[in-house]
Amino acid sequence: QGQLVESGGGSVQAGGSLKLSCAAASGSTISFCAMAWYRQAPGKERELVASISMTMDQTTTYADFAKGRFAISQGDSLNTVYLQMNNLIPEDTAVYYCAAGSYSGRVCTYNYWGQGTQVTVSA
Repeated sequence: QGQLVESGGGSVQAGGSLKLSCAAASGSTISFCAMAWYRQAPGKERELVASISMTMDQTTTYADFAKGRFAISQGDSLNTVYLQMNNLIPEDTAVYYCAAGSYSGRVCTYNYWGQGTQVTVSA
């Protein structure tokens, strides 16, 4: 229950694009309130990249560095989310993690995490 499976990482040159995918493991019946992508570069803390609510309005939020270059979206399948990354720069090099939230009372808390997928951008 709640296992997240990520794919789509890899190595690209600066200016290139990658699309990350995240889906709940087959058989999962959890209804997530939100899903998000975080990243962690070597020697740095994990930071939010983008998030999307799993409600009808699909409200999105982006870190400043992601605005205009990255796009988060829901997939057609339940509990699936994508991160389209364009115009990548070397500073985007990091392990990218998918996260999913469930309600604790009225608070949506990210308590499900994927294993991470490496993104490497070369100059």
